Amino acid sequence: MDLIIVESPSKAKTISRYLKGKYHVDASGGHIRDLPQKQLGVAIDNNYEPRYVDSPGKEAVIKRLADESARAEKVYLATDPDREGEAISWHLQTVLGLDKAGKNRIEFNEISPKAVEAALEHPRTIDYNLVDAQQARRVLDRLVGYKLSPLLNDKIGNGLSAGRVQSVALRLVVEREREIQAFKPEEYWTIGVELQDEERKFSPFRAALEKYRGKKLKIGNKEQADAALAALAAGKYAVASVKKTVAKSHAPAPFTTSTLQQDASNKLGMTAPETMLMAQHLYEGMDVEGIGHIAFVTYIRTDSTRVSSDAQAAARQYIEANYGKEYLPAKPNFYASKKGAQDAHEAIRPIDLTRTPESVKKLLDKKHYNVYKLIYERFIASQMAEALYDSMQIEIENGDYSLKASGRALKFAGFTAVWQESKPAGSEEEETKGLLPPLAEGDPLVCLSVKPEQKFTKPPVRYTDASLVKAMEDKGIGRPSTYATIISVLNKRKYVEKEGKYMKPTEVAYRITDLLVKYFPDVMDVGFTADMESKLDEIEDGGKDWHAVIAAFYPPFAEKLRFAKTDGDEVTDVMCPKCGHPMVRKNGKYGTYLACSNYPACSNIISEGGLETSDTPCPKCGAMMVVKSGRYGKFLACPNYPTCKSTLPYGESAQPAVYEGKCPVCGKPTKKLRTKTGKFYYGCSGYPACDFRSWDEPTGEKCPECGGALVKTARGAIRCSNKDCKYRIPAPKQEKSAPADKKDADEKDD
Repeated sequence: MDLIIVESPSKAKTISRYLKGKYHVDASGGHIRDLPQKQLGVAIDNNYEPRYVDSPGKEAVIKRLADESARAEKVYLATDPDREGEAISWHLQTVLGLDKAGKNRIEFNEISPKAVEAALEHPRTIDYNLVDAQQARRVLDRLVGYKLSPLLNDKIGNGLSAGRVQSVALRLVVEREREIQAFKPEEYWTIGVELQDEERKFSPFRAALEKYRGKKLKIGNKEQADAALAALAAGKYAVASVKKTVAKSHAPAPFTTSTLQQDASNKLGMTAPETMLMAQHLYEGMDVEGIGHIAFVTYIRTDSTRVSSDAQAAARQYIEANYGKEYLPAKPNFYASKKGAQDAHEAIRPIDLTRTPESVKKLLDKKHYNVYKLIYERFIASQMAEALYDSMQIEIENGDYSLKASGRALKFAGFTAVWQESKPAGSEEEETKGLLPPLAEGDPLVCLSVKPEQKFTKPPVRYTDASLVKAMEDKGIGRPSTYATIISVLNKRKYVEKEGKYMKPTEVAYRITDLLVKYFPDVMDVGFTADMESKLDEIEDGGKDWHAVIAAFYPPFAEKLRFAKTDGDEVTDVMCPKCGHPMVRKNGKYGTYLACSNYPACSNIISEGGLETSDTPCPKCGAMMVVKSGRYGKFLACPNYPTCKSTLPYGESAQPAVYEGKCPVCGKPTKKLRTKTGKFYYGCSGYPACDFRSWDEPTGEKCPECGGALVKTARGAIRCSNKDCKYRIPAPKQEKSAPADKKDADEKDD
């Protein structure tokens, strides 16, 4: 039986139901390989090649998929139709040993029987341009995040992170807040006049003072307002002109990822991450009582407004049947996507129009229903006729002053029979609902009342999920698939806090932004970030080598990083006790300390008081411990005291290092060290660049089954350090063996 591999179990369940047992469908659970979690994983000196390792916890998944693919006649990789999905398929192909030139990649924009069957009939090879674009993004993000985050932790505090896109988005929030703080309200006045025809035949209407002697009038204080009021009271009102038109309002485009998040925020009050979670479920498929496991909408990560001809035809048929021919435009509506949009996928739309929101209302929970209803109605509206309004504008004169009144009345509902546009926060209705009286030029008017109103300009509005998504999209920051993740990170890291639906930066957000803008102005520049997204698009199109993009970015970035680390350092007259170079005074989050100026050739550090530094890392925070003298003699203490109060006995741990074993990560010898309680362990001599540690002596080799480190136990057995892996080479037989029923001590995990 052929095997189809997708990302999520839910997606696998939906496809399996549609294919009715003809194929075996399984899920990888996302990426099965990635860059290592605790190391850079990018060979800076080898053309920035990434080093991939099996994703933690995926050993059983990999083994299961390998067994299934070995038994299958044909393997199809059906991950999502985007860069990330293509990369997942490539990793699966590599790990499972599939033919690199084989046509085993299939993709579909919607999970429906028709789409899946069509994809199976047209398999293709892996698109390595897509893979390279994803690799470039991953390597860029790793270099920026892995290099900048330690700088933040050193300069500001623990637990902070930076990101190529995340930090620029945070800058937008911080700068908006500073605009609000610096804002000084300015006074202005408006004057509204209630008027009626002289014969009192028609209803009164309101006009607003607009011009003085033909120029836009700005009233800045009460004195100016009083002068205008006096002039209006002394003069007479008359109609200067009447303009009647039929105004048209075109239907909105179907949803992209960005516009879905914006409307869900404005209309439903949902956050961007919450919206994407609901949409993901609707895309992958859900269990519906009485129907089974079905998918509701097309692929939800897209910036294209394109719709297939089949979907347009179905929408037009639905509109004619439910609203009438007059609600159909003469030709299907087409929408231009934004510049730079990836047009590989359709807009977000329902898969089956017979599955109306009302028909599934009792089958879905409230949030899934609301998101589905939003997508359904937006798509139907996008293919409907324009709304028509009878619009009327009246210009009124009183001496040197001109007033304006406007109003409109709905003539034909068009798409508004289904969809009402949401209004941005702070927007005001400018037109009067309904038409104005049927007045003619020269008609005299009677003033019923005059209403002067003092107002003050308002500061910019804080970002909401919707407006931040729109800002990122407009400025080219990130891609549709990343907007919700970025907002989620800003909230989880507590860089922003919510006041209602508005984002307010926390104190640490200002410090992070200021530090990064000071030392990395290009990385934090909106234009630079948008340009990098364009370069990734060029890689995807096959016009640019991804290594060249990284090579152009990293050296200047690394130079700025070196400066940021040493800026403000003071050269002292203290010489390094290890290599003789001058020591420099540095400011860290725990205070000042001395570091060798010959770094990285010499990484020696000593405390501000010039204490001797040992070769023993602090078991709690990892700093190299210093030698101190107490009432009972010498001992080792953490240089980060009082933040870290860890101590160790001086004894053997302060003697010249004993090298035993080999680091399986970087290949350097490992040191035999001892904890505070006297227990031995092994640590990489390359610390802090490599922080590998093990209770047992590492052999320097990797486990052939799971890739974990192989270690040598006290009795000579070789085993995998991964607790979930059973790989083991027994110790050489001795003349006298232990009882068979007694478990070896080396099998115990510390």
